[in-house]
Amino acid sequence: MKLKKSYSFALKTSFQITLITLLIGGGMKYFFPSEISFRFLLTSVLFIFIVSFLIIQIRIEHFIYQRVKKIYQDVSLLNFKDLKNTPITSDMETLSKEVSKFASEKLREIQNLNEQAKYRREFLGNVAHELKTPLFSIQGYLLTLLDGALADKKVRKKYVENAVKNVERLVNIVEDLDTIAKIESKTLALNFESFDIVALTKSVFEMTEMKAYRKYIELKFDKKYNPIFVLADPKKIEQVLENLITNAIKYGKSDTECTVKFEKINTGKLLITVIDKGEGIAKEHLPRIFERFYRVDASRSREEGGSGLGLSIVKHIVEAHKETIEVKSEKGKGSEFSFTLELAN
Repeated sequence: MKLKKSYSFALKTSFQITLITLLIGGGMKYFFPSEISFRFLLTSVLFIFIVSFLIIQIRIEHFIYQRVKKIYQDVSLLNFKDLKNTPITSDMETLSKEVSKFASEKLREIQNLNEQAKYRREFLGNVAHELKTPLFSIQGYLLTLLDGALADKKVRKKYVENAVKNVERLVNIVEDLDTIAKIESKTLALNFESFDIVALTKSVFEMTEMKAYRKYIELKFDKKYNPIFVLADPKKIEQVLENLITNAIKYGKSDTECTVKFEKINTGKLLITVIDKGEGIAKEHLPRIFERFYRVDASRSREEGGSGLGLSIVKHIVEAHKETIEVKSEKGKGSEFSFTLELAN
């Protein structure tokens, strides 16, 4: 049986001590043959070997433990309590790897915490900015009215309507944030049922056709489809499609089209793709496109309206269904947003 590598040092040292003892005992037996029996010599050698091994192993482990304990205490990355849960070994190579592995894990934890802290700062800054814009607009309109514009019916109506639009924008932001918070905390229940995704998409087309009409964008399928049944939450998927199609209209070029296509894949899933003929998204923006409040073109996005949370909600809803969403885009050539759903049996 192969012995543990951690005992190799103690075994080798004990063997060397025993060998030296055996040589000394053999010499004494040679010079004093009558005083030392062969049995006594073998028993002594075996006893010395066992005692040497135990003493060396215990002492070396204690020695290493004390040194490693000091390392854990000196380096703030390492927690001494964790050392008690790790077996001490006299194999310094293994020990070194274990300490390095532990330190690397702690460094990764710190990096993750730093990234999360950075994300929280950016998120709070974005929330403050998104709320501040409509709030200041509302404040400006109301103060202008209080300063005397109430007497002018034309100005009064215009300013009140603008204030209401900004209030609606605030409500949309708060509702979208509430939706994301519920999905992340898993308090937003998903009601799975079998439904026709083709019919649902047609319904979304009808809801968004006026927006498309104003920009001369045609909403269409890539081909004629028979009913396709999927297993998901129809209300949440309707929200996903509405967000994606609205974005396709919002950022699409006039006199183009927004196309939806379906493709069954071998894993028992349905791939739904929303394609627009817009300006596209530059490669450097694609990794962050689903982040909250992230805008490729901030000024143009705010002119178009919206909370800046649409794509983030889309991603959260799709992932809550344990599905995936991807985006393909090229600057000047439009974008394709694709997500999967489970096909109903």
